[in-house]
Amino acid sequence: VLHSLRYLYVAVSEPSPGIPQYMVLGYLDGIPFTRYDSERGWLEPLTQWMKDGAEPEYWERQTQINEMNHNVAARNLETLQERYNQSGGLHTIQRFSGCDLLSDGSVRGSRREGYDGRDFISFDLGSGRLVAADSAAEITRRRWEQEELAESHINYLKHKCPEWLQKYVGYGQKELERKEPPDVHVSGREEHGTLILSCHVYGFYPNTIAVSWTKEGETLDQETEWGGIVPNSDGTFHTWARIEALPEEREQYRCRVEHPGMPEPGIFAWEPTSGGNLIVVVAVSVIAAILILIVLIGFVVWKLQSGRRDRNGYNPAAGKDVGTNGLSTGMEQ
Repeated sequence: VLHSLRYLYVAVSEPSPGIPQYMVLGYLDGIPFTRYDSERGWLEPLTQWMKDGAEPEYWERQTQINEMNHNVAARNLETLQERYNQSGGLHTIQRFSGCDLLSDGSVRGSRREGYDGRDFISFDLGSGRLVAADSAAEITRRRWEQEELAESHINYLKHKCPEWLQKYVGYGQKELERKEPPDVHVSGREEHGTLILSCHVYGFYPNTIAVSWTKEGETLDQETEWGGIVPNSDGTFHTWARIEALPEEREQYRCRVEHPGMPEPGIFAWEPTSGGNLIVVVAVSVIAAILILIVLIGFVVWKLQSGRRDRNGYNPAAGKDVGTNGLSTGMEQ
């Protein structure tokens, strides 16, 4: 993937301090770069290059679009609760959509809808088909096909989204094309006779990275647990990989890291005397997590609902491309 553009939309039925009723986050190459929420009532830049690059009219227009989407999402939440006899409680609508520009010039895109933490309906540019997760979602699929919204999705993902992706990349080209190699710290601790080895990798950009554990040169992907690639407040990323080992075999294990900012893959071993590094890494991770908490609040709300609701479907708001920045306006159900 050369560059990517993603939007996360979240609407909640019961907003609370720090959790607005409606929120949209834009991500360029994994970096949050725009944000709208119903508490602030205004689309705002999250990077200096976006603030400097976009015209004032851009912010006004996109704010208007988000206000319309907010109103539609609020009404749709009420409709869904009535439809499934849900009185009160926290309910959520989620959408995650966007496109990738590949190195060969081709485009990849998708759109995913969810309700109360469960997948509902999705669309993939490659197949050109709407896929319903259950019988309730099938109602939405048929409706969207009758209204020829699949063609709208294709137009947005294949044309509009890549156009705006390239425009945004132009705004932040110098920043986005930089390469910052990662700092790597390997730590270990024993629990009940098992050695847990952790490889913490942070401060790297871009977010393309490969972290793996090896034993005597053999890659142990199946035995490895990975953390997600998470943005830091300074525009870089951090991640980790963990594996369990026998204490007497610790010298056979190595953490292998590949990144565009490194001249060659790095091989790192745990030195017990450097265990203090773990405190530094954990502190950095905690601080970064706090700073980006508001950026990830949509995912938190989504995941909190997983498993707590009956597997009911819904008829989510459909979108029609408006030809502005790739955001789409909502449609009444």
